[in-house]
Amino acid sequence: MDYQTVVGLEIHAELLTNSKIFCSCSTTFGREANTQVCPVCMGMPGSLPTLNKKAVELAVKAGLALNCTISDNLSFDRKNYFYPDLPKAYQISQFNNPLCKDGYIKIDYNGKPKKIGIADIHIEEDAGKLVHAENGQTLIDYNRCGVGLIEIVTKPDINFAEEAKLVFEEIKDILECLKISDCKMQEGSLRCDVNVSVMPLGTQTLGERTEIKNLNSFGAVARAIKNESQRQIEVIKSGQKVIRQTRKWDDLTGKNTLLRNKENSDDYRFFPEPDLPTIKIGKSFIDNIKESIIELPRDKKVRFMKDYLLSEFDAHLISRDLNVSNWFEKAVSYGADVKRISSFIVTDIRRLMKEKKLEKIPFEPEKLVKLVSMINDGVISLTASKQIIEIMFESTDAPEIIAKKNNLIQVSDENELDLIAQVVLNENKEAVDDYKKGKEKAILYLTGQVMKKTRGSANPIVINKLLREKLSN
Repeated sequence: MDYQTVVGLEIHAELLTNSKIFCSCSTTFGREANTQVCPVCMGMPGSLPTLNKKAVELAVKAGLALNCTISDNLSFDRKNYFYPDLPKAYQISQFNNPLCKDGYIKIDYNGKPKKIGIADIHIEEDAGKLVHAENGQTLIDYNRCGVGLIEIVTKPDINFAEEAKLVFEEIKDILECLKISDCKMQEGSLRCDVNVSVMPLGTQTLGERTEIKNLNSFGAVARAIKNESQRQIEVIKSGQKVIRQTRKWDDLTGKNTLLRNKENSDDYRFFPEPDLPTIKIGKSFIDNIKESIIELPRDKKVRFMKDYLLSEFDAHLISRDLNVSNWFEKAVSYGADVKRISSFIVTDIRRLMKEKKLEKIPFEPEKLVKLVSMINDGVISLTASKQIIEIMFESTDAPEIIAKKNNLIQVSDENELDLIAQVVLNENKEAVDDYKKGKEKAILYLTGQVMKKTRGSANPIVINKLLREKLSN
C-alpha cells in the first residue's frame, strides 16, 4: 500500500521591534546573558504587561500579506505550562481569537501553482534560552524571554517535503521584505515546527500526527519530514499505531527522537489573560498598514520575468532579497546589459555576500554597470571581471582603477598579438594539422596557448580572428 504524507507548518518569527512585547526591555541579540530583563518579562509578582503597539502593526502586516482576515478585536489568553525558560510558568498567547485567520500563500511546485491555506497567525511572547554547559549543568538566559513573535500556522495542505521547504522559504521572503522579522535563523528569530502524518493514498481520513520542534533551516525541514514520514509508514506496516508525540530532529546525525507525548489544548488550561483588556482594532488602523505594504517577492519575480526577460530562476533569486532587487533595478535604470547584470548578481555577487556574511552589496550599482561596459567593449575579459568583482568587495576603487592596478586590462592590439599567435602556430604543428583536417576544437586549444603566453591578458576574440586568418592562409 502506498501512503500520502500530510504536513502542516507552525512558523515562529520574532517581530522586528526595539523592545519586547509587554515591557521596555531591549530585543538586541547577543548581549551578555540576563542583562535585558525586568520584573515584567521575568514574571515577578505584581508586575503588569503593557502591549507594544509596533508588534501589533507588524502582526497585522503579516496577516494582510498572507491574505488573512484581520479580527476586529485583539485579545490574549494565558497558556499555562511549566518550562524552565519561561519563569512565570505561563505564556501570553492567543487561542480563542487569533489576530489573523483564513489566509493563504501561493507557491509553484513542480512547475504548477498551488495555494496553501493559512489557518491563523497569532501573537505571543517568546521564551528564554537554555544553555547546556560542558560540565553537565544547564543555564538559562532570559534575554529572549518576552520578545514578541508571531506564529504562522498553515493548514494541512502540504504533501511533500520539498513543498514544505518552498512554503517556509516563501513566508521567510515575505517577512524579510516587509521588515516584519529579520528572519535570522542562526540567531533563533525564525524557526519552524512541522506536523506530520501519513494516510493511505486515495483516502481522505488524516492519520495521527506528530510534531517535530524547532527546525532552523530549510533543508532541515525537508529532511525531518522525509524521515518522520518514513518512520510512521514503518510503524503502520508493522501493525502498530502512530502515537501523537513531540519529537526532535538532529540534522547533524540524522536522528529523530522522542521528546514527550504531545499535549492537547486542554492540558494548557487556556483562559483569557486578565491583565490585558480586549482592544478594538479599527478599519483605519488596518487600512494604514495595508497602504504601507510594498511589492511582495512573488509579484516582483513575475514582473522581472516580464519587464526584464529574466529566467524564472534568476528572477526568483534576485526578487527574494529586497536590498538586492532594489540594487538590481537601479543598475538596470542606467541602461546596463540586463543579462550580464543579473548573471553577476546570481553567481558571483550572491556567493560573495554569503561568504562574507553581508546583507547588502558593498559597492554602488554604477560600478557594476561600468564593469559590464568594460567587458562589452573588450577592455577586460570575463575571467578578469570576476577577479575585479572580488576586489570590489574589499576596495572602494572604481573597476577601471582595479583593472589597471592588477594588470587585468585586455590586450586587443592586433600588431602586438600577431607575433605571439605566429609563435604558437610554429610550436603546435599537430594542432595546426588537426584544424586543417576539420577538427574545430583545435582552434580552442591554440587560443588557449596564446592566452597562456599572455598570462590571460589577450583578447580571445582578437586571438581567434588572427589564428583563423593565419591558418586559412
